[in-house]
Amino acid sequence: MIADLIYSYSPRQAGTLIKRYKRFLADIKLSSGEVITAHCPNTGPMIGVSTPGSPVLVSYSDNPKRKHAYTWEAIQVNDTVPTWVGINTSLPNRVIKSALENHLLPDLAHRYETVRPEVRYGKDHKSRIDFLLTGKEDRPIYLEVKNVTWAKETNALFPDTVTTRGQKHLRELMALLPEAHPIMLYFINRGDCTHFSVGETADPKYAELLAAAIEKGVEVLPYRFENATEGIRFLGKAELVSSH
Repeated sequence: MIADLIYSYSPRQAGTLIKRYKRFLADIKLSSGEVITAHCPNTGPMIGVSTPGSPVLVSYSDNPKRKHAYTWEAIQVNDTVPTWVGINTSLPNRVIKSALENHLLPDLAHRYETVRPEVRYGKDHKSRIDFLLTGKEDRPIYLEVKNVTWAKETNALFPDTVTTRGQKHLRELMALLPEAHPIMLYFINRGDCTHFSVGETADPKYAELLAAAIEKGVEVLPYRFENATEGIRFLGKAELVSSH
């Protein structure tokens, strides 16, 4: 049975990707025939999810202060089993915030009472954890969320490029032990992946740090999500594949 939506979003318009360029821009031909320039909210290499000619979905904003009214939200990949992949890196945090507030994530649902987003932590308190969960466990839960779009067959991988920021986050999560319970949640933003592994070829240092983090007690939750036309469905946990 297909799971119910855990997050609904505003209507999206269909189109075809012409090209992505300058990292933040994409030219898209809408189904109406109009060619628009949309904001691309993904600064990464977008391996396999930026092929010209692919079907895409965009959202529209009537905010007059925006330079580009449209935002590129998703792309369809895999001709054999067409799959929508969410490429907006700001969406996962919105989805997880809503899911946490409604206690919809099974591994976490009964472990907290209070959800606080964007809480300062780490050395000199210059970093921000995505979510701080408190109220039930003896230790506070520090939850970091990462958007995952890269895949090889049914295996999702993160990262898809060198990420010094991601490396820093892993070091800071490890530094929270044992006083806190750190969790790394990988938001697999496509419904065609059943497994998850670290993108070791893209960032060997990140792979090394993740292995160390797991060994020290950082919890890893590789969660699968399906992008439906009207919202997001939670598909459960992917199998974690060790690279060591």
